[in-house]
Amino acid sequence: MSARFTIARLGSQGDGVAATETGEVFIPFTLPGETVNAAREKDRATLMSVLEASPLRIDPACRHFTECGGCAVQHLEAEAYRQWKRDKVVHALKSKGIVGDIGALVPCAPATRRRVVFSARRTEAGMRLGFVRALSSEIIAIEECPISLPVIVAALDRLKRLAELVCATTRSFHMTVTVTGSGLDVAVHESGKLGENQRRIASNFVIAEGLARLSVDGEIIVEPKKPVVQFGTVAVAVPPGAFLQATEAAEQAMADVVGQHLSRAKKVADLFAGCGSFALRLAAKSEVHAAEGDAPALAALDRAFRFANGLKRVTSERRDLFRRPLTFKELNAFDGLVFDPPRAGAEDQSKQIARSDVPFVAAVSCNPVTLARDLRILLDGGYALKNVTPIDQFLWSPHVEAVALLEKPKKRR
Repeated sequence: MSARFTIARLGSQGDGVAATETGEVFIPFTLPGETVNAAREKDRATLMSVLEASPLRIDPACRHFTECGGCAVQHLEAEAYRQWKRDKVVHALKSKGIVGDIGALVPCAPATRRRVVFSARRTEAGMRLGFVRALSSEIIAIEECPISLPVIVAALDRLKRLAELVCATTRSFHMTVTVTGSGLDVAVHESGKLGENQRRIASNFVIAEGLARLSVDGEIIVEPKKPVVQFGTVAVAVPPGAFLQATEAAEQAMADVVGQHLSRAKKVADLFAGCGSFALRLAAKSEVHAAEGDAPALAALDRAFRFANGLKRVTSERRDLFRRPLTFKELNAFDGLVFDPPRAGAEDQSKQIARSDVPFVAAVSCNPVTLARDLRILLDGGYALKNVTPIDQFLWSPHVEAVALLEKPKKRR
């Protein structure tokens, strides 16, 4: 049964939130101040109609909005959207008693996302390739995607055909598509074990269509052109399924903020270094020690350094920083540090940083909640928060990056 709701605020995941006598109700695709008709089920409701629209409501950029599960707030006016994203960082920090200089959101332009994860499944009607509807397992086939680089959108039919060729399961599977300097790198996961004939046909297709590489569950099936990305002036041949920042512009913005903060550091530690997006840029001015748990990523970083020109020394160490963080004694060998952990943050590593004497620290995070927790640890350990820069690279989604810069006065010896 549907009912009338008044939307009080926008929640952290982009849902409109209505206050009722029985608790808050979360209604996707609604905005503060709106009166809507929605079908309620417990603490969620499905929007039926907007009775009184907010002046901040705009037409969405994509025909698949509200269905595909990829975007949450295409219907929100741009300036209000940017403020909502920034406020997510502000509120997360305030929850840990942290108040500081938080800059304006660095915006994200449409049609710039270089790394997209599609879902695929073979059905009676044929292969479906797209995104999963929110709170569902249904795959919504897409024909456009205004967040993605045009080269990805232009390849949708070819990617769907490739999904058909590699599918050896009745279940859904994932296809990560990354734009590189060599072409599209396609990493498929959980599509089933390929037979020899499938491998041959899929390989021939990749070659004929000019794709750079196809891998399945980490195994390279065919690699006509080694996928290469640029980290500053350094070319890096990335391994299959390697983590990359979602947009080049956001990666460069983060690197600029971090690089300026660590510009006086002669020796820098890069923790959770990945393939070297920070390390290889920082090495233009500083010696860098890169620590990373993923062996292929670390190997790519090391290989890129060895073939690069004009860099200071870069050393690398394979190390699970969750199980064995660098100790404060090890960290004291550095005068600058950057760490960029996964969404879970770096609680144990932050405790060691807090005990260290490293004067300049840059904390990079895609999760304001765990960033706030880790910053609280550093502040309690004697660091001062200089500023925080929110950066948007997940357009129209609830996710936001942030770079926090900290300093600790040097101890007198």
